[in-house]
Amino acid sequence: MNAPITLIGCAILHKEVDYLIKKNGWRVETHWLHSALHNYFDRLHNELDAGLTNEEHAGKHTIVFYGACHPRMDQLLEKHQTCRTHGQNCIVMLLGYEKFMEELSQGAYFLLEDWALTWEPMITECFGSNLAVVREIFHSSHKKIIAIRTPCSTDFSAAAAAAAAFVDLPLEWMDADLGHLEKVLTESIAERERQDKT
Repeated sequence: MNAPITLIGCAILHKEVDYLIKKNGWRVETHWLHSALHNYFDRLHNELDAGLTNEEHAGKHTIVFYGACHPRMDQLLEKHQTCRTHGQNCIVMLLGYEKFMEELSQGAYFLLEDWALTWEPMITECFGSNLAVVREIFHSSHKKIIAIRTPCSTDFSAAAAAAAAFVDLPLEWMDADLGHLEKVLTESIAERERQDKT
């Protein structure tokens, strides 16, 4: 790896990514954005655009740690001549596409620690405080909440239970290792290095 790289993106898996950076000795710095930004397209676009601009002005090469979380994501990548981690979303990056689709087809909503810990204010800010409406929204497309534990997770069982109860869905647990996420990051770093050589 030549020039230092800044990975800028969603903080939802920041502990896991930081762990893998340290484990692999990658010369990668991180710039984390709030994990609820995917609920607000304008804020996500503006904060990611500003963050990439600031990193460029500091002479850094970047990787974007997001899925297809914004309809103009590709235009942002092109504008800043950068690349992003491959995967539809953070859950695909963590679990792999097949496992994600298997659970999604059974009505799963995937809950990570960061979201569980900020669940009620995040959900009510996005969907409003009418609990019946919030539950109707979730019930229309989900049959269960799957809380995902990683090797970096703390015990967020109480927060996950409260989140599931808030939307009145049954709670299940899944343990995920970091193998797929590590592969995604390794490939993105290699792609960034190839870009820098062309």
